[in-house]
Amino acid sequence: MTQFKTHISRRSFFKSTVIVGGGMLLGFNWLSSCMREEDAARALVLPDEWFDINAFLKIGNNGVVTIMAPNPEIGQNVKTSLPMIVAEELDVDWNQVIVEQAPLNTDAFTRQVAGGSQSVRQSWEGLRKAGATARHMLVAAAAARWGVDPADCSTSKGVITGEDGRQLRYEEVATEAAGMEVPEEVELKDPSEFKIVGTGHGNVDIEKIITGQPLYGIDTQKEGMQFAVVLRPPAFGQKLVSFDDSEARKVNGVTDVIRFGDKIAVLAKSTWPAIKGKKALRAQWAVDTPLESTAQHDKAMVDLLDKRSEEPMRKDGDVKKAFAEADQVLERVYEAPYLPHNPMEPMNFYADVREDGVELTGPTQTPAGARREVAELLGRNESEITLMMTRQGGGFGRRLYNDPAQEAAEISSLAKSPVQLVFTREDDMTAGTYRPATKYKVRASIKDGQITGYHLTEAAMSSHLYGSIAHFFPAGIIPNFLFEAHAVESNITTGAWRAPHTNFHAFVDQSFFDELAEALKADPVLLRLDLLEKVKELQDDRIQYSPERLQGVIRLVAEKGNWGKAPEGVYQGFSAYYCHNTHVAELAEVVLNDGKPVLKKIYCAIDCGIVVNPLAARNQAEGGIIDGIGHAMYGDLTFSDGQPSYNNFDTYRLIRMSEAPEVEVHFVENDIAPTGLGEPPFPPAAPAFANAVYKATGKRLYKFPFVKELEG
Repeated sequence: MTQFKTHISRRSFFKSTVIVGGGMLLGFNWLSSCMREEDAARALVLPDEWFDINAFLKIGNNGVVTIMAPNPEIGQNVKTSLPMIVAEELDVDWNQVIVEQAPLNTDAFTRQVAGGSQSVRQSWEGLRKAGATARHMLVAAAAARWGVDPADCSTSKGVITGEDGRQLRYEEVATEAAGMEVPEEVELKDPSEFKIVGTGHGNVDIEKIITGQPLYGIDTQKEGMQFAVVLRPPAFGQKLVSFDDSEARKVNGVTDVIRFGDKIAVLAKSTWPAIKGKKALRAQWAVDTPLESTAQHDKAMVDLLDKRSEEPMRKDGDVKKAFAEADQVLERVYEAPYLPHNPMEPMNFYADVREDGVELTGPTQTPAGARREVAELLGRNESEITLMMTRQGGGFGRRLYNDPAQEAAEISSLAKSPVQLVFTREDDMTAGTYRPATKYKVRASIKDGQITGYHLTEAAMSSHLYGSIAHFFPAGIIPNFLFEAHAVESNITTGAWRAPHTNFHAFVDQSFFDELAEALKADPVLLRLDLLEKVKELQDDRIQYSPERLQGVIRLVAEKGNWGKAPEGVYQGFSAYYCHNTHVAELAEVVLNDGKPVLKKIYCAIDCGIVVNPLAARNQAEGGIIDGIGHAMYGDLTFSDGQPSYNNFDTYRLIRMSEAPEVEVHFVENDIAPTGLGEPPFPPAAPAFANAVYKATGKRLYKFPFVKELEG
């Protein structure tokens, strides 16, 4: 058993309280907590009475357990996986568990965020401790009733058993447990004892999802609510001068038209008249800042690729000398466009701003941020604002930004009415926060058959990407290493997009390394394995990846995909990448159909530590890989005079079901604490495919989307 010491400082980690009418309330403030939403879709008989065990748990008088879900659910299935961790240490029957969504409550919960593939990783120890501490106190209550040593008692599926065979169910001792002292140390299960963690369990919301029951923000319906649709500037760099709303007000169902800033809200009894009213508006716009175009962006980024940085992200050795002494220098430039997020559920939010308080409901990956921003906007105290999270129809980073919540609150405040703000798909794509367009220049020097220098230069729109990739592979391997980053100022809003910075860098890094392997006449897999062996010798404490774990996934995927042994007509490509604390390797198989490369299958090996829910984990990996291939192949967004080139799915190309490859996923088995999974399988997909395309056609790919180069 693992000893885990509870730290009690400033704020008490645990609080035990007897509830009037019986039961026990044990308040936990989980460090780095993350859970999820509502009712489990199981036919459970609800109890007549509940016993509150802690802020996250309550046990019914029939043994049914409710586990609260504090964090946003954006489709990554943590609403199911995180309660499994609590249930494991609590030692209850998962089939007797109901999951409910908790509102934003920063006093009871911490890190109510969905982002960075951190939910399970950040919550692992806190969730285990919460379940184990509750179990300890329930056992202590039973032992006290029997007059025995708690160490002589055991638990299984919500039942406490004494050494002599006597049994009590958890609900029978809940009230007595409230009087027990909260332990500073609790024993956590050894992973070998897990019964729930490590087994596949379906999405607790699946029945509601497939039967169309209200779960998502866009489903919100409240008494007295009006619907709002907003007309925003048609181009980045424009501002509103004036508008004529006379025709909009004639639309049946439209109730009001309100200007706020450079935007115009049309309120109506339902979304359709609101949309019709918006189309009937006549607005005059003026240029406020320069209207930018992709051609300008491209030139600015190309110019920056040759600029030196005063403060490099990382600098090892003497790169200039390495290149001067090289036998051979390899140089390539890689390019990626802006991308919209395009979650299937468009942006939306509900707000009811009243004198006595503010009520917010909707899909957000950062609920505490939404509350704070709305408080600042309205000049209200955060304590006056309640926020209820809904399940989200995708996020991919877009819902980290809370402009929908702010707009809904401002409109409600002006309209003196509860409002459900809804973006159309066109609003979603043209007023978005995009993945920044980016270019990389990569240079490597080769001397005496060894890679002696590596120089990576990044140029991105609006802001350079995160410097953490400076400490990813191949940092720590090549003695002379330089990474520089530059940004082009722009009025086009950019931000996090699934697997921020790594979603393109992986392609750059792993495609380039395939060319290096070819230049060195080395097998791409063996080259990486050999280089990672050198990292172990150097012991660079700045690198963020584990050479051993990266080698592990490389060997696993090479074995499962029969690297180098493909049947005739099948061409293999390989990649391996570390991001979001997780190591992934992928092997792609491509065939030629009428001379055109077609991706048939991807093998994937993942080391994300303990896999809490293998069913959900596999879904995450498969979805991430297909998403990675689809956006690399087709994703594109250009700008002309400040306006994006696409505004809906009739013209914006996405991968189709018939184009999705078969995906075979393998997880490395170990007892290491879980790491991220929502994003890590995404980045290596594109380079594995591109490297296989080269084997099949002899053509290297350097630009997203691939379709332009393959059809060009």
